[in-house]
Order: sequence, then structure tokens, then C-alpha cells
Amino acid sequence: MRSDSRVVREVTHAAGVTPAAEAMFAADQASRGLGVELLEHGEGTAALRMTVTPAMVNGHGIAHGGYVFLLADTAFACACNSHGPATVAAGADITFVAPAYAGDVLVARAEERTRYGRSGLYDVTVLRGDEVIAEFRGRSRSIRSTTSKESG
Repeated sequence: MRSDSRVVREVTHAAGVTPAAEAMFAADQASRGLGVELLEHGEGTAALRMTVTPAMVNGHGIAHGGYVFLLADTAFACACNSHGPATVAAGADITFVAPAYAGDVLVARAEERTRYGRSGLYDVTVLRGDEVIAEFRGRSRSIRSTTSKESG
């Protein structure tokens, strides 16, 4: 796990300082445990990479949609947490455009569309090379306090 922390620090120096997103990703054991890597992040943006492993393939021989969603959702989380206040998903949906397979390297690119009050709207494109695999739209909500029981 130390190598993951080192990678996150290198990304931050290369892409600008967004310590809230960096800290959130460093603590994300679910995504990091599946090999998700933070490539770059900035104000309202993020790019992450994941290689589809044989364990991520469903009974049809293609990547299980839940793993593709997880990659897109993690990119969304990094982008919406780039502004500082702790921010969570209020909702999200995904459209699967093409199948992914074991061995495919997927990159999710998240971009903020708008923020209003404590809410935001983000689009994430999941790519295999130049081919679109999925399009994801996430709706965020900043929470008032990291110790609050409020979730939205």
C-alpha cells in the first residue's frame, strides 16, 4: 500500500493541489484494493485507470458492469471532492456503450458540469483507448461536517 500513497503524491505535484480529493482517494480501500490508480486530478476533474482482471468478468465473458460503475464513481468522487468540503453522491446513473474484457485497461475521465449551493453535476467517460465503454452522470452533495450524520 505504500506504493499507492507515493503515486497519489506524485499525481498531486504534477496536476495541482487538491488535498481533499487526494486524502479521500488515499483512504478508499475499495477502489485501491481493485487496482484503481489516480492518474491526475484538479479543480472539478479527475482521471483514473483500472485494468479489468479475470475476477471482474461475468458469466457472459465481459467486465461486470458493477466494476465499470465503480471506476466511474471513483473518478466522480475525486472530481467532486476537489473543492474541499466532504462531498458524497446524491445519485448517479450509467449507460454501458460497449463491453470491456479481461486485460482491458480502462480510463475514467471526470469533469464538473456545474455546482449550485451544496450540489453538483459531473460527467464521467470510461474509455478503452479511444473507444467509449460507458457514460456516467453523478449528482453530488457536500455535507456540512465530516462528523455529522447528515448525508444529503
